[in-house]
Amino acid sequence: MAAFEGKYAAELIATAKYIATPGKGILAADESTGTIGKRTDGETTTQGLDGLAQRCQQYYNAGARFAKWRAVLNIGPTEPSPLAILENANGLARYAIICQENGLVPIVEPEILVDGLHDIKKCAAVTEIVLAAVYKALSDHHVLLEGTLLKPNMVTPGSKAPKTTPQEIAKYTVQALQRTVPPAVPGIMFLSGGQSEEEATLNLNAMNELETKKPWTLSFSFGRALQASTLKTWAGKKENIPAAQAALLARCKANSEAVLGKYAGDAAKGVGTDESLHVANYKTKQMGCSSEVYVTGIFIMI
Repeated sequence: MAAFEGKYAAELIATAKYIATPGKGILAADESTGTIGKRTDGETTTQGLDGLAQRCQQYYNAGARFAKWRAVLNIGPTEPSPLAILENANGLARYAIICQENGLVPIVEPEILVDGLHDIKKCAAVTEIVLAAVYKALSDHHVLLEGTLLKPNMVTPGSKAPKTTPQEIAKYTVQALQRTVPPAVPGIMFLSGGQSEEEATLNLNAMNELETKKPWTLSFSFGRALQASTLKTWAGKKENIPAAQAALLARCKANSEAVLGKYAGDAAKGVGTDESLHVANYKTKQMGCSSEVYVTGIFIMI
């Protein structure tokens, strides 16, 4: 059976292509910069598919055109386990086809947490295994890849391991994507994963500077890495609003330039832009929901 060919197919492709326009990206403003709630330790899978079709119909009728589902995996001595990878990949695929059947572009987010002592090669190996499983599951569920977007982690060393350069992160990240993500996917919108604002921007810029095969737009869907310095500058004070607005615009401009591989580092002097935003075991859930299906977002059009 071929990929999804329902009445929304053309619209899904157009929406996904529009979101992946070079130089643009997403501010993931679905929660605060701190965690909203912690789940249990260890491996997890996400629930909430029951009634998702009906909810997607409601969201579409209300004007939504995309949704996001986050699945979280850990790197450890025996993690992620084959079962955790399989369950999360299939959950992402089921969510994706339900979204498409109801007119929403699914942003597929398999996040491998940065927590740990592992080196960048270990992260690269796990990322490739997970992404391969995700795209196998998407194929099995007949998801229209042209009408999807991927939101993965960047390939980095663990949070407790020595840091490396943006160039090495770019090399391993793009290589993992080349080996696993079909060219039919229009855009890859990276999560920041607790990196500082400047680290996330420099790493994205390094990827787009690479002279190699990149059939997808490499862009961003940052939450903490777009909001942190803005909120710190604002500090809840009315008199700080102009400075906070300027801080937000500076980060937006920096990331827009990074998508084009043209960021020169001129936004690095902002308040707190070099501070780590890592939160250990960052497994959050949306308040009042049984799942992590996010149906709203703020586009940063620069």
